[in-house]
Order: sequence, then structure tokens, then C-alpha cells
Amino acid sequence: MIGATPAPVVLISFTIWFFVLQLCHAQVLPQLGTTPYIKHIVVGRCYAYTTIVNPSLRYDCEEIWREFEEAVIHRSSCNVTVDHYYQLFNAMPESWPCDRFLFWSKTRTLMHSYAAIFRHFWTLEDTLVGYMFNDLVWCGQDEDSGSVFFVCPLWSACRNHPVYSLWRKASQNFAEMACGNITVLLNGSIINAFNRNSMFGSVELDGLNPQRVDHVNIKVVTNLEGPRIESCHQGSIADLIQILQSRGFRWTCSDHDETLMMLQCIQDPKQRSCQTCANRLLQPKSLSFN
Repeated sequence: MIGATPAPVVLISFTIWFFVLQLCHAQVLPQLGTTPYIKHIVVGRCYAYTTIVNPSLRYDCEEIWREFEEAVIHRSSCNVTVDHYYQLFNAMPESWPCDRFLFWSKTRTLMHSYAAIFRHFWTLEDTLVGYMFNDLVWCGQDEDSGSVFFVCPLWSACRNHPVYSLWRKASQNFAEMACGNITVLLNGSIINAFNRNSMFGSVELDGLNPQRVDHVNIKVVTNLEGPRIESCHQGSIADLIQILQSRGFRWTCSDHDETLMMLQCIQDPKQRSCQTCANRLLQPKSLSFN
């Protein structure tokens, strides 16, 4: 038959496409499911934290992992509540000095740079639980098969998601520990820089105690290229300030922090605003003699 494809060619083509589909499937599934080797990662991070990051702590890392397993295993992926992690957090109590707490929302990359410059700041990721579980994914096990789920639901799929519940509990504890002067870093280039549904807005803000927190320092930062949507005087930041006032917190708000701008310029020095800032800093200062 004219134009017909030989059978061997069809078979080879089918085999190639089947292999490609299997390869793509293998690449996608692990990203959606429990992080591979999660036990080794968590326990290893625990030992690294208690040996290098904060050697003054004395925790049983294997016991912490057992409490984590107890909270998650044999529960459906949407049936792990905050209370299920109660024993896990009891196994690793923490406390931090006052005036060191840094909260953030939608400013993750900049927050880490800011905390690296000002070493006295501590974020949720700097706590033991934050250090151990940062960027990991997990969900329950099937009691019948005993195998870890390869596909986990998104956080938005259910309120009692195992990852969401752990971070909710960790965020609540972090906020309740906060004392002295605290700092909040928000993104002024998005609508609802202060979002009541975010972890800061729904958990951490409510966990702050005005009897322990002396001052809330709000820092609003916008992207170098814009847009400038919200500031201390407009948008959802005003709602945050109103909540703080109603609960008796003292506060300050800044939306022109030069340190934050310089950190952004280090990452993207070609922006016009960075050139303007550099020229201003390099401009000769007049001297006066008395």
C-alpha cells in the first residue's frame, strides 16, 4: 500500500512515545508526592541543627521523627490536624531572646537576604522545626498498603492538610514566643500585602501578645520595577495598623527602607532606581568646620 508506514517503524515510534510519557510521569509525580528520603533529610537536618546551628540544644532527633510519623502515618491526607502534632512539638520546645523576631508575607527571598545581613533576626525557618521541614512535602500513608502516597493534595484542597497543619502549629508557637520589638516585612507590589488569609494574617498576628510585644515595626517593600500598589498609608497595610491599634500594640511603618532597597539592587543592579540610589550615596558631602 502506497504511503503505509512499516510495522517496525510504528512499533519503534510507539515505544519512544511510551518511554517519553513514562519519563514525564516519573518527573512530575515525585514533585507532587512525599519528598523522597524524607526521613533521612529530616533526621539529618535535626542533627545538623543541634550540632552546628544551635549546639546548646539537646534533642533526641530519632524521637522527634517517631513523633512526626505518629502524627502523619495511617491518616488520610486531609485528616491531619494541628492537634495531631502536639507530641511532636512537645519533643522539641524552644525559646528565643526578645527583639529578634522577623515575620514576613510574600517577601521570602528578600526576607532571607535581610536576615542574613542583620544576623540578630530570627525567622520561623530558623527554628528547629522550620529548619527540619522547610521546602519538604509529605502526606499520610494508606493503612492497607503501608506505602507513602506518591500524590499529595494541594494545601488549598483541604484545611487539615498535613503540611499546612504543621506550619500552622509552628507559626502559632513562633508568634506566641515573640517578645520585645518585632519586625514584619510585607510586599507593597501586590494587592493585599497584608492578607488575613495568609499564615501571618490568620495565625501569627492573632498569636502575638501585646503584653509581651513592645513594638511592631512594619516594613513595606516594593519591587524595583514596580508596581507600587500599597504603602503605609494605603491599601491593606492600613487594615493591619488598625488591628494593631485596636489590640493595644505600639507600631511604626516604613515604606522607604534603604537597606532593603540596596539588597534588591545587589540582586538586580541594572534597575534605574538602583543607579539613582548609587549616585546619591556617592555624591560628595559638604564639610563644615567649627
